[in-house]
Amino acid sequence: MDAMPIPETMRAAVLVAASEPLEVREIRTPRPQAGEVLVKVIACGLCHSDLHVMAGKIPFPLPAVLGHEVSGTIVEMGPSTRHSGLAVGDQVCGAFLMPCGQCPECARGRDDLCAPFFEFNRLKGQLFDGTSRLTDLEGNVIAQYSMGGLAEYCVIPVTAVAKMAEGMDPVAASIIGCAAMTAYGAVRRGADLQYGETVAIIGIGGVGSNIVQVAKEMGARHIIAIDVDDEKLAAAERLGATETINSRLVDARERVFEITGGRGVDVAIEALGIPATFEQALTLLADGGRMVPIGLAAGTTTAAVEINRLVRRGQQISGSYGARTRTDLPTVIDLAARGLLDYRGVVSRRVPLAAAEETYRLLHKGCVSGRAVVEMALGQVN
Repeated sequence: MDAMPIPETMRAAVLVAASEPLEVREIRTPRPQAGEVLVKVIACGLCHSDLHVMAGKIPFPLPAVLGHEVSGTIVEMGPSTRHSGLAVGDQVCGAFLMPCGQCPECARGRDDLCAPFFEFNRLKGQLFDGTSRLTDLEGNVIAQYSMGGLAEYCVIPVTAVAKMAEGMDPVAASIIGCAAMTAYGAVRRGADLQYGETVAIIGIGGVGSNIVQVAKEMGARHIIAIDVDDEKLAAAERLGATETINSRLVDARERVFEITGGRGVDVAIEALGIPATFEQALTLLADGGRMVPIGLAAGTTTAAVEINRLVRRGQQISGSYGARTRTDLPTVIDLAARGLLDYRGVVSRRVPLAAAEETYRLLHKGCVSGRAVVEMALGQVN
């Protein structure tokens, strides 16, 4: 396909200072370097982990453009992308965990542990050449959290994009790069869930909703959804939860052990990053069970662990930051395309870029069921 026209400037939601509202500003349109593609963003998911950066609870350079799960159309290919299998015009999903593809961890297939990703992107807001692709109209640098997807265009390494399947909803597909990928990583990689095992999920938001579905697809016997919001629990039941528990009304541990015949669950997945729920997840485990924490906490937050029980009962804690992008992103897209992952049903709100700040506030209050996404076409004047 011929090259697509690319404007010199674009709209982006910029975080200027911690605890300050996002500002939709006109900034320069980024351009891809070696091993990168430029994507015209169709939609970008609004993730709970963004809130920690916005509040200054996770250090990150500012000003910055957030947004780390996107769908869009490739409009430009950078150098050294000829053999990527991608082309201008492809509709793609972009994953938040962008592996360099060359470090020792990437070489052994552990994209989730890519050291350059953490060193350059998560600490400095840069891509792998040590620079950000984003600047304001005066040329001042703007950091990018992952690809900086809360903008009309974003640059993504080819290692972190995969083609959508035909017939997919390109707006809802934006959540695949984080909400669905994190869920798949938790169940398939972190927990190594086996057919017939039992699972409890604490926190039924965008990620938790997908964990329910992945656990169902992998043959879990009991899928127990735990939250304090009946609307979210009802949604989990529609997506495949076999039992639900409102832990505000019921003792979650007592109910879990009742469901499992006094044994506890093989796998407990904690999706909130809160010390109380981290500790609660450990109490739900059967002997030999695995607890998989996936929720990011503020700063250096800690939680207590009962050492003797962990040792004597052969239990494990296996942190999971995400899936393995290069191999798992195409797999998760395939699950969604075949109807085994209801990504459409997880998306509960579609808002314009101008409403990103307001929607994040609702997310902070726990008022968003599933996942909200910014749809770039909304609110635009043609």
